[in-house]
Amino acid sequence: MSEMQHQPGGPPAQATPQQPQNTQQESNPHAGHQMQTPATQAQQTTPPGPVMTLADVERTALQNNPTLAQAESAIRAAQGRRRQAGLWPNPTVGYQGEEFAFRAFGDKSEHFAFIEQTIPLGGKLKKSQRIFEREVQQAEIEATAQKARVLNTVRMLYYETLGAQQMVDLRTELARIARDAVKTTSELLNVGQADRPDHLEAEIESQQVELELESARNNLRQVWQLLASVIGTPAMSPMRLAGNLEENLPTLDQETLMATLLQESPEIKRARVEVERAQAVLARAKAERIPDLFLRGGIGYSSEFLETANGATGRRTGPEANVQIGITLPVFNRNQGGIAAAEAELAIAEREMTRLELSLRVRLAQAFRDYNNAADAVRRYREVILPRAERAYNLYLASFRQMAASYPQVLISQRTMFQVREQYLNALVELKQNAIQLEGFLLTGGLDAPRFQSAEPARVEMTGVRSGGQGSADHVENRRP
Repeated sequence: MSEMQHQPGGPPAQATPQQPQNTQQESNPHAGHQMQTPATQAQQTTPPGPVMTLADVERTALQNNPTLAQAESAIRAAQGRRRQAGLWPNPTVGYQGEEFAFRAFGDKSEHFAFIEQTIPLGGKLKKSQRIFEREVQQAEIEATAQKARVLNTVRMLYYETLGAQQMVDLRTELARIARDAVKTTSELLNVGQADRPDHLEAEIESQQVELELESARNNLRQVWQLLASVIGTPAMSPMRLAGNLEENLPTLDQETLMATLLQESPEIKRARVEVERAQAVLARAKAERIPDLFLRGGIGYSSEFLETANGATGRRTGPEANVQIGITLPVFNRNQGGIAAAEAELAIAEREMTRLELSLRVRLAQAFRDYNNAADAVRRYREVILPRAERAYNLYLASFRQMAASYPQVLISQRTMFQVREQYLNALVELKQNAIQLEGFLLTGGLDAPRFQSAEPARVEMTGVRSGGQGSADHVENRRP
């Protein structure tokens, strides 16, 4: 790029055309028209005021994006379920009365206070906790993945907005030049140095450029709204973004990225934990075959007359106690269905690992294809196309000043140069976005809700994973005398 000078925070500048000599200005009225370079004009159109950097945008997104708070809440919910799963069933206390004889109530009645407790056997509580420990891990991995989604999306939108901002700068400058061209051709037409078609051509060109400028402004507003929404401040007024699309252009290796993706991707980590969770669910389902121990004891007072082996004593029985111990015989229900379902879910989780790896390979290949296309486009525009477009414009401009070329030819070459520069900007934005996606484990969707691990009541019930309170209530209902 021998003819280009790069300006920080803006598109690459082109070489400034040679200024016409005074002698030429005196002899050639066309030489008085001076065309400024796009980069120079872009700097002049940069409005004063606060400038937002990528670091500012990322910090704002981490503070305000609602999905990150959702992901943190999901961790606390999983921790709560883990704690609840390890709690013992609550004991039941109550009153029991018997032998209520209506003719002699005080001589027959028995009154008891009792307490009963279900004791889970087979390590059910520990096994239940292991399931929810895996869910806590999944929630933590999902929070990390969601943070990556938000940052990747913010970065991609930042560079898209930066590109749209520079596009507005370019088209603003092109519109200014087009308006000057209309004025110049009008002046030349009045002195007989230009034809009517030249003037009409300049007017058409000016109107087309004005339309494109408005389109670029609309696009900038739309992209800014997207960016502001993802960072969680949709009402934020548009601000000037800092940065240079040509700085720190990425150079990526597909094999290295693939190895990193398959090893470190949050999606892969979550799938691995899902397999461990399915294994824990299966172990818990098998433990459900072991019946729980049921204990019940009471102490009370009996009004009946005490009879011993020697006969009636003539005294009241008085205080007495009772004890019940029992288990549920696993004759018909040995949780066969729950175990079969857990085994099937384990198989699904194991196959999901394979499916996910294949899916990631395909997605990375597609993303890397787009990255290669963008990288090749950037290289060709920067090293071949853009210098030639600028050289053609400079040659036409020099010929025009020497009255060897018509003014429309200069306009056409100038428009071609601006169009090439716009395409170069688009290629830079695509290159940045593809690199962010590849280096960010292909995670996008900064406003998508995190994946939550729900309690799934139906499956939990089949595998016996329930809280202590729920288990106690069921046993009390079934065994109440």
